[in-house]
Amino acid sequence: MSTTIKNLAAPFVERFPCPYELRLALGGFGVDVRSNDERLILWLKDYFRDFLRASGPALCEVLAIECDPQTLELDYLVKEPEPGKSKIKEEWADLPDGRVVRKRLTGMLFLFGGDCHLALGPCLDNPNQIVNFINNRFIEYKLNQGCLLGHAAGVSWRGDGLALAGFSGMGKSTLALHMMNLGLNFVSNDRVMLGRGEAGLTMYGVAKMPRVNPGTVLNNPSLSAVMPDEDRAAFKDLPIEELWSLEHKYDAFIDECYGAGRFDLEARAKGLAILNWKRGGGELTVAQVDIGKRRDLLPAFMKSTGLFYDSGTDMPVPDFSEDAYVAFLKDCTVLEVTGGADFERAAEELTKFLKG
Repeated sequence: MSTTIKNLAAPFVERFPCPYELRLALGGFGVDVRSNDERLILWLKDYFRDFLRASGPALCEVLAIECDPQTLELDYLVKEPEPGKSKIKEEWADLPDGRVVRKRLTGMLFLFGGDCHLALGPCLDNPNQIVNFINNRFIEYKLNQGCLLGHAAGVSWRGDGLALAGFSGMGKSTLALHMMNLGLNFVSNDRVMLGRGEAGLTMYGVAKMPRVNPGTVLNNPSLSAVMPDEDRAAFKDLPIEELWSLEHKYDAFIDECYGAGRFDLEARAKGLAILNWKRGGGELTVAQVDIGKRRDLLPAFMKSTGLFYDSGTDMPVPDFSEDAYVAFLKDCTVLEVTGGADFERAAEELTKFLKG
């Protein structure tokens, strides 16, 4: 028997029936999530509470099987760490009908290809990996429709959207949450997809709650509920540079911090703002740029698809070149934000642009 995703998944699907179900609507993308463990479904139901689906067909079914870490006898390739990091976290194997990704630190396995989307292992200990796997099915779906992937947060106002990109550590998610204080809705925390349609360029978000650091929480009153009192006491007097460099993270649920109905997954792409500022960099400036002539800014927005994207054997290979990004972005305004890192001032200036 040949080694395929379908053949690898079949024994686990038979061994672990999955009677517990969650129905999600990620924009127009219906997802049914099934599991053998009701606790996982309840956790996911709470996490995705803004995106529950009462009825209607699903375009994708994800199985999340709670069990001990499993071993598949495959010749894995190692995913090299990102620049500046040394720990190897992932490895993968490509098969004729899909891909297997193994998380080295947790023992989680992810098998996907065709109509198989299987997460296998200690899911309850790693529920955010299940969240990411579900969201990656949506990202894959949009990319296969011809969208481009952007490394950006996103906000919206009455159907118009603004993507917020930035070089490493620039604070795009922090800025998005400051802009929400001015009445905007949230579209995405760290990924956006750009697609062309009858209405022009459209921006699609990802159903993932922003993960914020202590510096972001302490400087945004809307986020106060996400930080326990003991953490606030420990962090409030730290020097600003130390505070912003902390690796501590909190999930900020949009409805708890800003109210219900403030998470959109789709908006007309009115603009892209690229943060190119620095602390102590002087007066903040927001200026329109021609991205075709400022390709040095493209790396702040361009994003590789990563291991969890598989275009499929019957799909054309998408064009994710610089030229493709320039061609897409000519249909929206690109702004460069320079000078000092001033989140409140930037929020005001960019909100004026979006509402204008």
